[in-house]
Amino acid sequence: MPSYIVTCKDDATKEQIEAAKKHATDQGGKIGHEYSLIKGFQVTFDEGSVNTMENHEHVKAVEKDQEVKTQ
Repeated sequence: MPSYIVTCKDDATKEQIEAAKKHATDQGGKIGHEYSLIKGFQVTFDEGSVNTMENHEHVKAVEKDQEVKTQ
């Protein structure tokens, strides 16, 4: 199952972040890591399910979790 990083909107409250996480789990996602530097979390989904997260009112962005390298 692919893993995704969900970033909530900058002005999202704690309750709104919890609502986004609930939406993710209601859609079959499993919450992994929760971030403190950004308002967001990591979630695993079946391939087609992540599209529903992009349309959630408190979500700013959804991107596939992947390794990032610096030079």
